[in-house]
Amino acid sequence: MGTFSIWHWLIVLVVVLILFGGKGKISQIMGDVGKGLKSFKKSLREEDGQAAEDDGAATPPKALRAGADQSLDSTVRERDQAAKS
Repeated sequence: MGTFSIWHWLIVLVVVLILFGGKGKISQIMGDVGKGLKSFKKSLREEDGQAAEDDGAATPPKALRAGADQSLDSTVRERDQAAKS
């Protein structure tokens, strides 16, 4: 009985918070934690949006990609015909 486990310390911490924290302190702390998480998630979404915009700027328009795909197909066909002969 000389040592305290983590559960003992957690119970003591909860009792101290209830006794000395005052009314509404725990809900206020949890509200602040919630606001922090909300802000963190928002910043992640904004970062993902900026990354998508960066990727979009690097990608050519669809019409250009279609033309590139057609020219690639014709190049592959020419190579295959040259390999057959």
